[in-house]
Amino acid sequence: MRSGEQRMKAAVWYGARDVRIAEAGVPTPRRGEVLVEVAYCGICGSDLHEYADGPHAIPVAEPHPGSGATAPLVLGHEFCGTVAALGPSVTGLAIGDRVAVEPNYRCGSCPRCRAGEYNICRHFGFAGLMGDGGMAEYAAIPAYMAHRLPAAVSLEQAALFEPASVALHALRRAGAPLETMAVIGLGPVGLLTVRLAAERKVRRIVAVDVSPARLDRAAGLGATDLIDAGREEAAGERIRELTGGEGVDVAFEAVGSETALGTCLAAIRRGGRVVLVGLAPKVFLDTFALVNNEQSIVASVGYRDTYPELIRLVAERGLDLTPVVTSTIGLDALVTHGFEALMDGPGNQVKILVAPGAHRGEAPLSPSGP
Repeated sequence: MRSGEQRMKAAVWYGARDVRIAEAGVPTPRRGEVLVEVAYCGICGSDLHEYADGPHAIPVAEPHPGSGATAPLVLGHEFCGTVAALGPSVTGLAIGDRVAVEPNYRCGSCPRCRAGEYNICRHFGFAGLMGDGGMAEYAAIPAYMAHRLPAAVSLEQAALFEPASVALHALRRAGAPLETMAVIGLGPVGLLTVRLAAERKVRRIVAVDVSPARLDRAAGLGATDLIDAGREEAAGERIRELTGGEGVDVAFEAVGSETALGTCLAAIRRGGRVVLVGLAPKVFLDTFALVNNEQSIVASVGYRDTYPELIRLVAERGLDLTPVVTSTIGLDALVTHGFEALMDGPGNQVKILVAPGAHRGEAPLSPSGP
């Protein structure tokens, strides 16, 4: 962590179950960086895993090549705010600009970066996991991460661009045609996949989860069919029934489990595709059936070139991402009403936003609940 003369509050990861709301120095932006006064930062499943039993992605022994950082570091990669200061050589941004932060480190010189595929850069990483992030009053980031927001895009919408980007990239990876689809797992990314698919006028969107509350939320976001996997033992077969026995064009695995992958494979048509979004350990695959049905499994990691499209959809077409937000909390409540609330199980919580400036009365808070 970098220190400056001014002080701020920040959520600092020291180890599993050891995230401290501490006072730290406001960082001074270096060459090519901007200082962002953070308005909102969403809690991601990755943050939750780091809190519960990390480190997973957080560098401990060796500095990350994209950030040069090791733990302890400030969490949070789903953030937005207002430019407060510019480092040397920064152009195209001004103090006072409202920005959404695309938190991907990239080197710009490896073969994948040169091909425009910076989400699979050999030095890829996230501010907030591999370097200091947005669960603080201020964050210093490379200027290339900052996307200026038009007046029609609120900061609350911008706080959701990062998980929405994961969903948008997964939809792009699905390919075409895409007339029928299923989303298995209705966390924030699953729900935003439903919302963006509805925006694209996908004719049939089947949403699957074990939580009735999340299924209801998916219906409000555009799902045409709902399956409670807690009651339906064979959700994949049920999806086939809904499509006249054919199966869907694409199924999105947004859980990260062998069971969810099995549901996806049972749900897709011959020649269909499964898009892996969830992070699963080793799984069993019936490759005989996969080959005979000429089905495909593709992976989707992170995103690239998604923020401009999301900004346009919100500003010009009125796309509303905020229905996935279930509560907004202050930084001091991060552990108790953030991490611990989400670890209690699916419940009513989906996406919790942290407003780091809330202790100064600068951001509205809502109760922890739906």
